[in-house]
Amino acid sequence: MAESEVRIGGADAGEEGDVEMQGGDQSDDVVEISKTGASQDGTTGAAADGGEKPAQRMTFVDSLKSPMISLLVGTGSSQTRLTAHKALLTRSPFFSEKLTSSTSQVDLVDEDLDAISCFLEYLYTGEYFPHKLPSGNLEPDPEAPRIDGSGAQLLKHARVYTLAEKLGMPSLKSLSHSKIHLITSTALAELAYARYVYSHTSRDDLTIRKPVASFWGQRSHVLRHETEGSFRDICLEYPEFSFDILSFVLDQNERKSHRGGGEEESGKSARKRARGI
Repeated sequence: MAESEVRIGGADAGEEGDVEMQGGDQSDDVVEISKTGASQDGTTGAAADGGEKPAQRMTFVDSLKSPMISLLVGTGSSQTRLTAHKALLTRSPFFSEKLTSSTSQVDLVDEDLDAISCFLEYLYTGEYFPHKLPSGNLEPDPEAPRIDGSGAQLLKHARVYTLAEKLGMPSLKSLSHSKIHLITSTALAELAYARYVYSHTSRDDLTIRKPVASFWGQRSHVLRHETEGSFRDICLEYPEFSFDILSFVLDQNERKSHRGGGEEESGKSARKRARGI
């Protein structure tokens, strides 16, 4: 709670030398105290000095006192109703625009339930499961295999990434993208992830697209044999994926020629994470 602003004046009316003390981000009252400690004016506000009142700071406790908003996620038999505090939801520009003084429910029929759950966990805690450990790795998930063979783990974080983009949450977007780089996966899982990226992100989103193209540009001559024709299918389905890979390979060859036939590239994944086969 903010403290009142206190002014301690001199004995003579002409003395200036006030001492101002303000607590928190707000200043509600100004109390004039003479040398004897007597209150001269207990009602003078900050506006008396011609300045504007600073905006009141919203504490976490204040957020928990705000109204509860229902979030209707999905459709049909799988539709789920979640609830969250309005003050926390409005940290997202998306919800800030949708939530008026009379709004009690927001329909999210096209959103993924797990991604919304991760978003809410992030709002309340600043993280979402699995958490990043101080070592830089992800905490173990007892329900997930050590190697992502289907792409489920990659897609979990990819869906959080695209949701964060929609909700205007750049810090959550960055966190989810960093977790993608920590998943150990197979070629088929990588292909499922690439398909999602090229079907759910914009062409100019190089943050997530460039590492995908780099990964396949360095390894497609080997990995395409492990994907049972799926690599060819995605190349035909998403020409941008093919073009980005081709561009990466041509850029690599151009750099090599500029080096005058230097050593071959190591072929390591640009995403700097292990990949199981």
